[in-house]
Amino acid sequence: MDNQSSHDSMMGGMASEETRTLKSTTARSSATPPDGEPLVPATRAWAVRLVVVGIVLSALNLRPAITSFGALLEEVRDGLGMSGSMAGLLTSVPPLCFAVFGVMAPRLARRFGAGAVVCAGMVAITAGLLIRPYTGSTAGFLAASALTLMGIAVSNVLMPVIVKRWFPDRVGSMTGLYSMALALGTAAAAAVTVPVTEALGGSWQSGLAVWAGLAAAAVLPWIPLVRDRGAAPAEREAGQEVLTHVHARVDGAGPVRQVHARVEPPTLRITRSRTAWALAVFFGLQATAAYITMGWMAQIFRDAGVSAGTAGLLLAVTMVMGVPLAFVIPRLATRLPHQGPIVIALGACGLAGYAGLYLAPAAGAWAWAVLLGVSNCAFPLALTMVGMRARTGAGVAQLSAFAQSTGYLISIPGPLLVGVLYQHSGGWGLPIALMVGLMIPQMAVGVLAGRDRTVEDEAAR
Repeated sequence: MDNQSSHDSMMGGMASEETRTLKSTTARSSATPPDGEPLVPATRAWAVRLVVVGIVLSALNLRPAITSFGALLEEVRDGLGMSGSMAGLLTSVPPLCFAVFGVMAPRLARRFGAGAVVCAGMVAITAGLLIRPYTGSTAGFLAASALTLMGIAVSNVLMPVIVKRWFPDRVGSMTGLYSMALALGTAAAAAVTVPVTEALGGSWQSGLAVWAGLAAAAVLPWIPLVRDRGAAPAEREAGQEVLTHVHARVDGAGPVRQVHARVEPPTLRITRSRTAWALAVFFGLQATAAYITMGWMAQIFRDAGVSAGTAGLLLAVTMVMGVPLAFVIPRLATRLPHQGPIVIALGACGLAGYAGLYLAPAAGAWAWAVLLGVSNCAFPLALTMVGMRARTGAGVAQLSAFAQSTGYLISIPGPLLVGVLYQHSGGWGLPIALMVGLMIPQMAVGVLAGRDRTVEDEAAR
């Protein structure tokens, strides 16, 4: 319904103005004013298809830069003469870059459009992956890795934003598709980097650079959307765009003139929201668990007497568990008023997996790998809750940036602390106790983040 904000009439040469604020709805998404120019472009099916393809290809590229490096860590160290401490630093660079560069994503998206920023992010990933194996020095390798991680960081933050704007009625299924593609890319890079390197003649440079091809393919779907700065079709249909129409008459003479202006939503004070803080801590603790698993689980199995090849397969099993579950969990989460039960179930799997690693790491290795793989699906759940805990695209952008940047900062010390405890204790008892100790607060804050409320409401109080 139109809301008339003012209507003043005066006699004798005085102007009259009528200002109305209109919210676009599905029925009015293609409305046309009297001058014949549509207020909003009509929904384009080809653009929606491109967004879906772009989301999938982008998600496939958000982890291979990390897991391919892990698979060839020993070869990279030997090739560059890298010290052990520097190699340890490189394993902590991803969450640091995600935290630092992720903060920039909402501002860049407001200025250039989310599609353009993701396109630039894919270009950065491509360039970094192509350059870093051939820099010839540790410093150059680190700089090129930072370029790649910058592209990953902004894309990490904006993927939930794009899903919310284009598919507000399918947040669960689209987040599931995105998370499934991300898990598939993670597992694929971990599993095939070494065989691909051997097929390319044993050159670790070629084995790392080959992933630039996949990143280059992810650039293409976003190119036609770079200049599309308007609101997404679904965003308009959801009534998230506000237009102001001003009609002016002078003495009743002359044509009616219309001025169309976009009303920007006020900046959300995200730090006032308890749900935002709970979601940020939940994101950070689940990221800590995931990085510890990716960095140390294979070593735990090897120290228990499992062969190196089998330990690699166990890690791959853990990563692959995220492929089907990353599609199922977000769909289930959107159908529940409270996501706390899912948080508890995933946390219980993690606690059972840690207990197994401590009591019988070799005897039940496959079961522990599966349980930890299920537990690591807290990541797609966190992304889904980001889309559910804010009403608008702008709110999702701010929440996504805050939760991911703060969360990745929280996750930085975890893998390093596990290494320190392992080195000084000579065993895995203390590191596993640390993992258990982190899982309990993860479950607690996850329950808080899963409550049915929005950050806009909390920040306004």
